Amino acid sequence: MDISIIIVSYNTRELLKDCLISIKSAINSLKVEVFVVDNNSYDKTKEMVKKDFPEVTLIANKKNVGFSKANNQAIKKAKGCYILVLNPDTILSSDTLDKMFSLMKKNKDVAVATCRVELPNGKLDRDCRRLYPTPWRAFTHFSTLSRVFPNTKLFDQYQMGHISDKLEHEIESCVGAFMFVRTANIKKVGLFDEDFFFYGEDLDWCYRFRQAGFKIAYTPSTKIIHYKGAASGMKQTSAHVTKVTRQSKKRALYESVHSMELFYKKHLKEKYPFYINWLVLVSLKILERIRVLSA
Repeated sequence: MDISIIIVSYNTRELLKDCLISIKSAINSLKVEVFVVDNNSYDKTKEMVKKDFPEVTLIANKKNVGFSKANNQAIKKAKGCYILVLNPDTILSSDTLDKMFSLMKKNKDVAVATCRVELPNGKLDRDCRRLYPTPWRAFTHFSTLSRVFPNTKLFDQYQMGHISDKLEHEIESCVGAFMFVRTANIKKVGLFDEDFFFYGEDLDWCYRFRQAGFKIAYTPSTKIIHYKGAASGMKQTSAHVTKVTRQSKKRALYESVHSMELFYKKHLKEKYPFYINWLVLVSLKILERIRVLSA
């Protein structure tokens, strides 16, 4: 088996259907298996998969176990030399699997790779290539200084705006919407950390791969479309294609900040003096409160 594609779904039936159709057109001569792990959707996702895509392996959870645990369920069953962690709100290009498969075969030191991820309006999803959220990078990102001074090395580090997205280059982290992973390397690094329920698990996994001596790569040679935030309802780019409850949106907004707190405590806290840590963690708590109240 060449590639195992894993998609975690939660109330994104129509988007998932389009995603699975795009996968069919991208398989070409590759040997591919597809897993859909459904986190107890109430929009008849499971019925759609069973009826329209009988070749897909469906894992139906009785509750929402989160993104990390759901992916891990399928990773344990995967037989592919490579694993593609893919969001249900994505559309592959016809050459995406071939291009990524070729890149990984040529670069044995790369454990994780991603491609150009575009929003429906054609703009780059800037989360697809990132550096670690150090205190300075987090400050410039959340304070929007990175938007005031875009594409500058000083202020736009976190989303790598200072490096052209038209060039293939090494990155520190990609986005969980599209992660092409060498299966053999997972044995050394381990599975997704299930403490990250929703958000941050991609950043944590990439960090651990790099700590183990592997590289993370970005290539613009192929692209996918990402209806960003479809499962959570957090983004305007997906507001017209999915509906979520207010409670689900509040949970997603909470997790978007809480995951950064988990990542900082796990990987960065020991690298900075106590007053920097205090400032970072207090700022995250304030941001978390603001986001939840805004829902």
